[in-house]
Amino acid sequence: MLYAAAGGGGAGGLTPILMIALLFGVMYFMMIRPQQKRRREAERMQSALGAGDEVVTIGGLYGTVIGVDDDTVLLEVAPGVQTRYARPAIARVVTQAERVESTEPLSEDVETVKE
Repeated sequence: MLYAAAGGGGAGGLTPILMIALLFGVMYFMMIRPQQKRRREAERMQSALGAGDEVVTIGGLYGTVIGVDDDTVLLEVAPGVQTRYARPAIARVVTQAERVESTEPLSEDVETVKE
């Protein structure tokens, strides 16, 4: 009689494993995946920093980007006051400076000036 009671619970042993797998799946789509997306967006924003961008650091300091190195950013926080920050310390870009990209060769401009 005990053997019959223990044998009937075979399907019950699979249920906890399915619940754990379901819980992991829900946690992945609700927590892990959105965090990875935010991290990728932050890295993309930090790699696109350029001179003239107005930014906010994670400490709440507003400044204008003066120069950018591989892993640091030089900010001007007041006229004549420059500070150096690590790129990950930049929380967001307030206003992005206009980037001028010319596709025309410069030699034509020089020739028109010489005439």
